[in-house]
Amino acid sequence: MPDELEQLTGFVYEIGLLKRYKRTGWLIAGVSDPESIADHSFRAAALASIVAAMEGADPERAALLSLFHDSQETRLTDIPYLAKAYVKRAPNEQVTAEQTRGLPPPVAEMISGSVAEYEDKTSLEARCARDADKLECLVQAVEYREQGNQNIQPWIDSSLAALQTASAKKLANEALRSRSLDWLDRFFNGDDTAPIGE
Repeated sequence: MPDELEQLTGFVYEIGLLKRYKRTGWLIAGVSDPESIADHSFRAAALASIVAAMEGADPERAALLSLFHDSQETRLTDIPYLAKAYVKRAPNEQVTAEQTRGLPPPVAEMISGSVAEYEDKTSLEARCARDADKLECLVQAVEYREQGNQNIQPWIDSSLAALQTASAKKLANEALRSRSLDWLDRFFNGDDTAPIGE
């Protein structure tokens, strides 16, 4: 039987698959080279910490929940929304339990606990992390639209409709109002310290 360190190393390699797997919804939308699941999870974790800070929640906890929210996709892949009516998926908690079997107990408990809290949806940190998942999708859709992809409005609409926290809604509205490189224009114009909304 493999020891804990061998199992943990295997998990590290397994989680690396998320860098290779593409987000399939964007393929359906016609994006030729879509982001990976890991790309999505990185910005979602950053957004979770931002939304949590704005909402008075624990930013570190929200980022952790967000970091592992799609970790099951190493085994399930990214099943597009369209397929969910036809495919029965194992619950994320079950997949996580199998992924973390044999890992050092503190590591397994940290990952399993994070996934369980995210899926439970009751803590403010979980709600911020879930909003970050949708907010990241919306922001990515805006970027793809700016790059000429015209079929992404349904992703924007569904992401916007799913947001729960006031902070995520404010960020989404600003993302829809602005262009993705406005921050760079402000930098080059020497106005990168202006308050949001000016």
